[in-house]
Amino acid sequence: MRKLSLALAAMMLLTVLFAAVPAMADKTVITYWSNDRHDETYMSAIVEKFNAEHDDIEINMVIMTDDFENSILLAIDGGNAPDIVGQSVTLKNMVDYEAVVDLAPYIAADEEYQKVNDPYNHKYEGLNSIGDAIYWVPSGQRSGVRIEYNKALLAASGFEGIPATLPEYIEMAKKITEDGKANDPITYGIGFTSSSPFERQLEMMAQVSGVFYYDYVNGKFDFSGYKPFLEAGRELVAVAYPDQQGVDNMRAMFAAGTFALWGNASQEAGVFTNQFPITDFEWGVAPVPSLDGEIKGALQVNPNKGYLMLSACKNKDAAWEVIKYFQSEEVLIGYMEGGFDLPITSYIDERIDKSKMGRMGDYSLLEYESVYPAVPSINLTGDNYRTVLWNAIMGYVDIDAAIEDLNTRYNAAYDEDISLGFVQRLVISDYDPLHPAAGTVTWLDK
Repeated sequence: MRKLSLALAAMMLLTVLFAAVPAMADKTVITYWSNDRHDETYMSAIVEKFNAEHDDIEINMVIMTDDFENSILLAIDGGNAPDIVGQSVTLKNMVDYEAVVDLAPYIAADEEYQKVNDPYNHKYEGLNSIGDAIYWVPSGQRSGVRIEYNKALLAASGFEGIPATLPEYIEMAKKITEDGKANDPITYGIGFTSSSPFERQLEMMAQVSGVFYYDYVNGKFDFSGYKPFLEAGRELVAVAYPDQQGVDNMRAMFAAGTFALWGNASQEAGVFTNQFPITDFEWGVAPVPSLDGEIKGALQVNPNKGYLMLSACKNKDAAWEVIKYFQSEEVLIGYMEGGFDLPITSYIDERIDKSKMGRMGDYSLLEYESVYPAVPSINLTGDNYRTVLWNAIMGYVDIDAAIEDLNTRYNAAYDEDISLGFVQRLVISDYDPLHPAAGTVTWLDK
């Protein structure tokens, strides 16, 4: 009898507790997956604010930085997909998988959203839109890659800043490494991460030298121009910190003064202020050098911090309310003033207090930064170009053989996909490498 009474009392207590919080039980939970860590503190705070202020919707934010796109697709297949994901996915893959929702109808019905985010002037074919469909809208933009550098290590070797030419940059890295052998612990001229190392410095040095992997004029892939940068990469790797680790580990080592030169974009302003704060030396930010000191091509800037709604979402109207909140004037002003991103719309740019942006001000856009037309996504067999080119830098494959392999495989896959109707050939006959977004786009069926 006593056990029955205790059980009855427990049931009554639970009934009272649930009755006291009916709003919580009725909330629609919208799960958001992000692969951004540098803004986790700010985003967690605004999620907490939203949840406190809303009785009908609750945001569940999950940070997932490993294998982001595949994790999303696996979650969809497993029936436990999130409702919203960050835009760091290959749009065509997600659209072909019928995984994402066209947001254009929501956008068209929301004048406030249009005013703040200017979606129709930031609609990039193949990047965030396909035809009339808009799958995500950028909240901001990440600068092209810059060189972050340790001023003390440079000064100790007789350098004041980053040179304009790649050969001078190599010589500087060599001298700093040679001088660093006398330090305890040893310091190095440069460091590379194991996570897309070619992209973070050498690929962008090639861009500003007028070299890109897609030939827009002739509508084909061409990796031939990368040869001098692969040769330069071999020289740099020879004097670099010898262990290429994940990006966060390498950021931590740069912040600790282990090496002098690091390459990455404007997210590093937040990284080296909040995630791995640099306190023991002064660090600078400079444009990447070009091959001969002349700027012959645009540095790629990336519209970012957008949100895709997944087709599996069961409460799409509620998910749109979350996207609207994330891209509201209040949230975006705080985000930009917190130094987490650069504004992409004049509306937000005119309303932020730039004195609050901290080191993000060092990443103000250069006159030769631009958005490149999205290169068609193809069904490639084998390693992608960044992996192959880095393997050539590391000496695992011959440089000429690597370039020939990429030209052959990429164009064969491209031709095959065009013949099957999976993609069209992108041609910009009036393409200007310094103004890549300004040309006239033509799509061909062969």
